[in-house]
Amino acid sequence: MFTSTKSILRKAQKGSYAIGHFNINNLEMVQAIVQAAAKLKSPVILATSEGAIHYAGIDYLYVLAKTASEQAKIPIALHLDHGRDMNIIKKAIQIGYSSVMIDASHEEFEKNIALTRKVVQMAHRRGVSVEAELGTIGGAEDTVKSRHILYTDPAKAQEFIRRTGCDLLAIAIGTSHGAYKFTGKAHLRMDILKEVQRRVKIPLVLHGASCVPLSAVKEAEKYGANLQGVQGVPDEQIRQAIRQGICKINTDTDLRIAFDAGVRKTILDHPAEFDPRHILGPARDYMQKVVEHRIRLFGSGGKSR
Repeated sequence: MFTSTKSILRKAQKGSYAIGHFNINNLEMVQAIVQAAAKLKSPVILATSEGAIHYAGIDYLYVLAKTASEQAKIPIALHLDHGRDMNIIKKAIQIGYSSVMIDASHEEFEKNIALTRKVVQMAHRRGVSVEAELGTIGGAEDTVKSRHILYTDPAKAQEFIRRTGCDLLAIAIGTSHGAYKFTGKAHLRMDILKEVQRRVKIPLVLHGASCVPLSAVKEAEKYGANLQGVQGVPDEQIRQAIRQGICKINTDTDLRIAFDAGVRKTILDHPAEFDPRHILGPARDYMQKVVEHRIRLFGSGGKSR
């Protein structure tokens, strides 16, 4: 069965590394992520967004993840990403997710606390961990959109955790959702992260942290994609964030770009091909390479025990 999200993140926190959270939408994504994690002997978090649930169905995605957790010899957690629909959050808790995120970061501080506390009470009765978010990151991905970055206030983060009892906290230090993260150079606010880490004891989470790998972007553009202006978070800033206390890092955009590059290449190189297995297989391989790079970057390889 699934491992405890809170448990593997506590180990990461003590060991000064991070666990990769990778969003899934279909079978090939699950296979790519789990094969990469198993190869490198790393714990991993499979995550479903509300958009993925609307696309594929929570029961289908749950069974895919559950099958992977039963067959792979590594710790695998299943997480609900950016939960805003209470019905979906309740379903994820009831069906057996390891953890759920209540994203009320777009609400006023007191309402965010009230909604988070409500989910914590529901989830903890079932032994399910809860991630919350304080501050907002820019960009757009899936059903989550924000025009502005509102940096996390360290003092409010301390109060928020005390009043909600959440197990994990996603903070805003300058990252952004999607592929078009920055208009200039990326600059994460390590000073804010350092102060939050000093004030709180629970694992900290970084959203919007895809690196948008140049090799995958060039490959996709070679076969017709229009990705001009895409930019991610440089690896060195990710390493620095981990050193300052981040121990869960979310990745979605990188997988999408790798998938896109693999599909485009196969279709254009083999125009007579119509077998979906032959089209999606190479895309799966592209995604696995991306996941392997991220796991090495996060330092979680060999930490499966």
